[in-house]
Amino acid sequence: MISAKMTDALNKQLNKELYSAYLYLAMSAYFEDKNLKGMARWMRVQADEEHIHGMKFFDFIQKVGSRVKLEQIQQPGFEWSGPVEVFQEAFEHEQFITKSINELVDLAMQERDHATSTFLHWFVDEQVEEEAIASDIVQKFNLIGDSKGGLFMLDRELGSRIMGAAPNNV
Repeated sequence: MISAKMTDALNKQLNKELYSAYLYLAMSAYFEDKNLKGMARWMRVQADEEHIHGMKFFDFIQKVGSRVKLEQIQQPGFEWSGPVEVFQEAFEHEQFITKSINELVDLAMQERDHATSTFLHWFVDEQVEEEAIASDIVQKFNLIGDSKGGLFMLDRELGSRIMGAAPNNV
């Protein structure tokens, strides 16, 4: 069993992961509305992945004999000025999640909670990938600028994302 302090922190992270899924789902809906189907698909897959991340926390909390406490999920944004702003927000959100995961690792180390520390290592690695991918997409937007053709090509590229596949060129 893990400490009450660690359980509370893990439950807060569970909420953040579920919010992440909610945020990316809102971004997907935004892109659908703008007829950017590839970007909508990319965000939908991202939302599904974030839900899976949340469920990893859910399952771990229960596995170690603690109690899951679901909290209210904050409402995400609804409007953005364009695709660049959406992906920039996604990148900043991933940085926020990385900081939160790192704080959990620090707490697990302080508590000498080896089980939680080991569990969190997967998320540390995952966040390196999440940030790199989001940053790469933002950089691609910066390269294409106002090019409609570039936007069309990037939309098509992002639409090729499938669940569970390592996005090595997106």
